[in-house]
Amino acid sequence: MSELRYGWTTGACATAATKAAHAALLGGEFPDPVEIVLPRGQRPAFALAVEERGDGFAMAGIVKDAGDDPDVTHGALVRSTVRPGPPGGGVTFRAGPGVGTVTKPGLPLDVGEPAINPVPRRMMREVLGDADVIVEISVDGGEELARRTWNPRLGILGGLSILGTTGIVVPYSCSAWIDSIRRGIDVARAAGYTHVAGATGSTSEKVAAELYGLPEDALLDMGDFAGAVLKYLRRHPVPRLTIAGGIGKLAKLANGHLDLHSKRSQVDFEALAALVDDPETAGRVRGANTALDALRICQAAGHPLGDLVAARAREVALETLRGAPVAVDVVVIDRAGTIVGRAG
Repeated sequence: MSELRYGWTTGACATAATKAAHAALLGGEFPDPVEIVLPRGQRPAFALAVEERGDGFAMAGIVKDAGDDPDVTHGALVRSTVRPGPPGGGVTFRAGPGVGTVTKPGLPLDVGEPAINPVPRRMMREVLGDADVIVEISVDGGEELARRTWNPRLGILGGLSILGTTGIVVPYSCSAWIDSIRRGIDVARAAGYTHVAGATGSTSEKVAAELYGLPEDALLDMGDFAGAVLKYLRRHPVPRLTIAGGIGKLAKLANGHLDLHSKRSQVDFEALAALVDDPETAGRVRGANTALDALRICQAAGHPLGDLVAARAREVALETLRGAPVAVDVVVIDRAGTIVGRAG
């Protein structure tokens, strides 16, 4: 099997497009391909997909290639339009169509700023030198793509964020998802919330929200990344955390797995059986096909497997938090959204 192909972040594409547009604005040709230097020293070159020069502006666009990563922005056209700015004004960033604007505190950008993250801004400033210019970044179809991201919940409205800390997309690293979890915690802290919930899916998220009356921006789309939630809260605590999820995902957490994806962890039926003190029922749990099957076996025999899984998952969460001032409770559900176990 061949190695997975790396790709480029929206920040890297915006930087290359900005460099090309600025060169054209100064009266030269659009460099194509255009080379930039990434934060770790790599020097990729990007082909221009579109270019335009008019009265007082130049625009260049690059199609984002995310490599073999299932990135929502793969294939998106990232444009940079560069115009002269006021003398001594330095570089001013604007959000064009498809790029969002920050509307909530807690993000690494002030409210009202275009959602162009600090590292991409630094990269663009580096290619622009001491120029006094206005840089407008846009993404074709970005407002629609943003609906498939965390941006609306984080208070980034109108489009996508221009992201990237290294300029490189590592396939299946899920770095954007993990970054969104961290930003979600930042936004919740800035809003003064004392209770957040990390859910493995939409059903468990709905259960947690209704159970505790939590607002949308106190809900963390944890997915499979329990470790990302717990490790970030260890450094940036919120007084209370609810972990909510299906019996299968939380059985993995109960067994010490912090990545709950099916490719990276499996339900350990021996470990589930060890939670049951009745030898006959434990034997049937060992032979179960799924965690839900094991739950039903225990329910029929009167054993609270859901509560036992919740209690052990809570212990793992507290161990991962390493004494951070975060109270934890765990809610386990079945596929219908019925609560089948709780702890804490």
